[in-house]
Amino acid sequence: MFKNSKKIFFWLKWIGITFLSFLLFLLIIELYIINSTNTMLFSDVEKIPFKKVGVILGTSKKVKNGYENLFFKYRIEAAVALYKAKKIEYIIVSGDNRMVDYNEPMDMKKALLKYNIPEEVIYLDYAGFRTLDSVIRASKVFGQDTFVIISQQFHNERAVFIAQQRGINAIGFNARGVSWYYGSKTYLRERLARVQTILDIFIWNSQPKFFGDTIEIGTK
Repeated sequence: MFKNSKKIFFWLKWIGITFLSFLLFLLIIELYIINSTNTMLFSDVEKIPFKKVGVILGTSKKVKNGYENLFFKYRIEAAVALYKAKKIEYIIVSGDNRMVDYNEPMDMKKALLKYNIPEEVIYLDYAGFRTLDSVIRASKVFGQDTFVIISQQFHNERAVFIAQQRGINAIGFNARGVSWYYGSKTYLRERLARVQTILDIFIWNSQPKFFGDTIEIGTK
């Protein structure tokens, strides 16, 4: 009985050490990404510098219960505010379109049109499957070495970090956030997404799933 207790204590100790080490690892990554990008994020339309292009990072229009996704709604509103303040001239809507009945870029375009954003200034990136894809494709496919990324602050931190590490001069405009209660699953996924970002950048040298032909902004 005593031997079994020692074994249980041994394994509980190492499980605890492993868990605490993982939490420390997450904290280090969190601080690294935040400190690397905090001067490149803006929440005030008046203070953000002009960029020719804004890139809205994709998310679903609706949540699973069928209600409106506030992350989507607030990103659209942020892009509209930038455009109407003449802080951007063109908008790339970048998101997932890997299934026939799921089209983030088209949903974002339709939402922008409802705010009377001219169709000719909206460009669709159908291959923004991940944040890394959206950021790098904005540079390599759409030819923009400097642009503003539009999403919530937690997402912008990671996106701008990716841009920095790939030599892209991007800044972020923070859309209105949502409560922890509403977005808890998204916020928890973000912690793991940051770990993957570190691996993508420093270990795997990950690239977008697709590149394709160059698309020139402003020629419609």
